[in-house]
Amino acid sequence: MTGLNKSAVPWHLWVVGVIAVLWNAYGGYDYTMSMTQGATYMAASGMTPDQIAYYDTMPVWMTAVWAIGVWGGVLGSLLLLMRNKLAFPVFAVSFGAFLLSLLYVYGLSDSGKMMGFMMKDGVKVASSMIIIMNVVIAAGCAFFTWYAWAMSKKGVLR
Repeated sequence: MTGLNKSAVPWHLWVVGVIAVLWNAYGGYDYTMSMTQGATYMAASGMTPDQIAYYDTMPVWMTAVWAIGVWGGVLGSLLLLMRNKLAFPVFAVSFGAFLLSLLYVYGLSDSGKMMGFMMKDGVKVASSMIIIMNVVIAAGCAFFTWYAWAMSKKGVLR
């Protein structure tokens, strides 16, 4: 044997894969709770009445985009752990769905202006938390997509 096995599994694949599953499982939990518990769950999460109303009246196609983003992330994570090369395109579609949801909220609808608030002790207060959260989610999506691409290019994903 000369050199390294091109498809040897690096230790970090398992670390990134487990982190991806945990990360995206929270998204799945949040989506499921939002769909099943609705306003009760959203209010408990600190959302304002206007934000809850936005989710209640969100177009069906946006709910589909949200579902594709969330469940695509879960599927991509599982595919990564299974060393399946489909992890990359699935993560890419999930990331694209997240970006489309941002485009809708901040560009195609007027709902972006209400997203900078949260409820704290029963009072609506300005918060940069939603911006921070969106940046963190985008960074996570970008990282998992890039990582799956890189592992696929190296022959780790089959």
